[in-house]
Amino acid sequence: MSSSNRMGDIEITDPQAMRALAHPVRLAILDRLNRNGPATATELAPEVGATPSVTSWHLRHLATFGLVRDSEPGPDRRQRRWEAVARGFRFAASQDPADEEGRSAARELSRQMFLRYADVPARWAAEVEPGLDPEWSAPAGLAYTRVTVSADELASIQDEMERVLAPYANRDAADRPKGSRGVRLMRYVLPEGAGEQDEGRTGQPS
Repeated sequence: MSSSNRMGDIEITDPQAMRALAHPVRLAILDRLNRNGPATATELAPEVGATPSVTSWHLRHLATFGLVRDSEPGPDRRQRRWEAVARGFRFAASQDPADEEGRSAARELSRQMFLRYADVPARWAAEVEPGLDPEWSAPAGLAYTRVTVSADELASIQDEMERVLAPYANRDAADRPKGSRGVRLMRYVLPEGAGEQDEGRTGQPS
């Protein structure tokens, strides 16, 4: 595994695979499989907003691009169970200015992901945070920091963040401390336009 992919994510470089994943139902399927493990199309359907037959079609489409695969059979061996091929996925826009297909596909997948997760913080604040014990609510929340860096420095920051997170993301369930629970760490890395004025402000909303 390269140092640029310490999480063990599947790396998507094929524009067709990016376009295949850039669909609300398919993103929901992959998110559900990554979070909760193997499932059948029938089990996934109510959570991804599609009928079992439509969900099954989307699963087969994802499998075509190597994003999901057959899992071990469950109690009912008549139903096909699916699993994600990796803990997560990553992709990047082509650096070739002439590769408009690759850049367009990456842009569309990014757009769909922003749409899918845009309301997660607001829903968490309204539905989850009020019920958290102080030990969990204290380190939770939003941090907003603006920095002025070069492209290489930004890549280095990203790499260092993954270096810190990787041991927690990759450890087996048996190695997790008692009382552990799932935590979503959402990283939005948003370079500003070239004409943006550098105000050097930082903030940490509570």
